[in-house]
Formats: sequence, structure tokens, C-alpha cells
Amino acid sequence: MGRRAQTSLKHKRIGVLMGGISHEREISMRTGKAVSTALLNKNYRISSLDVTSTVTQTLRSRKIEAAFIALHGRGGEDGTIQGLLEIMQIPYTGSGVLASALALHKGMTKHILRCHDIPTADFQVIRADEIEGAQFRRTLLLPLPLVVKPVAEGSTLGTTIVKRARNLRDACRRASRYDQHILVERFIEGIEITAGIINGEALPLIEIVPRQGFYDFQSKYTPGHTDYILPARVRKSTARTIQDLSLRTYHALGCEGAARVDLMLNHRTNKPYVLEINTIPGMTETSLLPMAARYAGIDFDDLVEQILLTARLKEIQQGGGLNTAAAPQPS
Repeated sequence: MGRRAQTSLKHKRIGVLMGGISHEREISMRTGKAVSTALLNKNYRISSLDVTSTVTQTLRSRKIEAAFIALHGRGGEDGTIQGLLEIMQIPYTGSGVLASALALHKGMTKHILRCHDIPTADFQVIRADEIEGAQFRRTLLLPLPLVVKPVAEGSTLGTTIVKRARNLRDACRRASRYDQHILVERFIEGIEITAGIINGEALPLIEIVPRQGFYDFQSKYTPGHTDYILPARVRKSTARTIQDLSLRTYHALGCEGAARVDLMLNHRTNKPYVLEINTIPGMTETSLLPMAARYAGIDFDDLVEQILLTARLKEIQQGGGLNTAAAPQPS
């Protein structure tokens, strides 16, 4: 998308979709407000929308012609709002319906990674109704230590690192408050790294160093609780490997526009493992994707505009990047 797309969108009413109904509503509001300010600075005609059950009527009444999706978590990052916008024929930013749904579901993401030989920690998905049963311990097939998290939730909500067997059930109960399916995966001791991607191009890597514990919700969103090292303190060859894995993840799931891949680099083997991919990363002035973009010479307003210029109606037939064979045509 070049100057023609920019000129076209300058004359359209852009809806910045934020808020929503997920547990990440507050973070989404921050992202949406920052995005709205950036687009106003670029002289776009924008309308900020707090997404509720009446979003369809709001989109119509405000005559929205293109959407910048600034929603996080369920209802915004899982393909549902993308499907609605498809039906309403409103171009939108980011990944399409299938890629969004797959990426938010950590279990499905990991199945896709395995199919593409992309390294990820061993895992299993259990149901919430299995937690209280007498066979609970037998249900879990992986050795300690483990990471327990809701299968489709963001911002590390409901996530616990479990090192003792007696804490497993409580960790699963905590995760089940957010989702009826729970991801249990092997804990990888190492360096946490995030790789931002813009339109299929990898940004410089960021090393994440929480000052206490692990990179949980509080560490993410409380100033001073985490140090961010840019570029990450890894060898150039390792950085290239991580960026390549991140791009392979992005393409395997069929992602578009902006995304952020989170990884762990094993201390002993120096081998990276993909944890997950975020198809609508945080977009405040202090978020990780803008931080990496700024290091690469892209200021915040330009970054937001670059993402906006990718807004289009997705081709549902594309198969979400899973290389699905074309369906036979009727004779």
C-alpha cells in the first residue's frame, strides 16, 4: 500500500475500535486512545468506538468506512470482530478471521507450529471439568516444572509457573477462571525475547527482564517492574534465527499487518522456542512493538499509519495461511 492508499483513506471515516468485553479492556482503551491521537496527528478523519453489543449499529450510524482494530483478547483478537467487519464489508487492519482465531488459541497455535517444524515447548490441553476429578494427576502427562495458563487469554492473565506438584490443581483452577480449556506446557528456563513484525518484516529483538518473578500482568503494566533491553543481548546468528522463527510463525498462521511473537531462549542449549503470537499487540507509546519500531527508525505516528494502510477486506478463501488446497468446483 502506497501513496494511493494513503490518499484514499484520508477521505474515509476511520473507526478506531477499542475497549470491548475482554479482561484486557483497560489495556485496549490505552491502545485505542494512543492510536486515535496518532491518526489525528496524521490528519485522518477518525471516530473512536468503545465496542459493545451494539457495535453493528454504531458502525452504521457513524458511517465507518475502514476500521483500525485496537481490541485485545476475546471479542477483538479472536476473529469475531473480524468476521463482523467482513459481513459489513468494512476494510480492517491486522489478520483475518481464521488467523486471528488460531493465534489467540494457544493450543491450536502450537499444533500449527508443530506441523511447520517450528520449535515450541511440549504441551497438552485439559478441560476445566478434569481439575477436580480423582484422576487429575494422571491426566497431566508432562514433568515439572510447568507453565499453566488459559488457552485463549492474553496479558499473562491466569498464568502460573508450577514447580511443586501440590500447586498444580490450584494453578489450573486459577486458569479456569478465564477459560474452560487450560494449556499446560513445559517450563523453559531462559531469556524471554519478543520479536515485532510489521507487514512481514522483522523488527529488532527486545529482551524482557522482570525485576521480580516472571513477566506477569503486573510486571507488564506497572512502570519500573521490568527492564527492556534493546537490542536483545544475543549473538547476531541467534538473533537472525529468532527473527526467522518469528516470521515463519507469522506466515504459518496466515497473519497480516502488525504482530508480535514471544519466545524463550533456553539457557543451556541456546535454542529458541516460540511461546505464542499476538495479532493485535499493544500500541501505546511504551508498548513493545512501538519500542522496537522506534529503535528501527519508525516513530509512533508513522507506525500507526503504516498499520492503517494495510486495512482491506480479507479474502476468506485464502485459508488463513494453512496452505489449504482449493476446493473442487462443481461440474
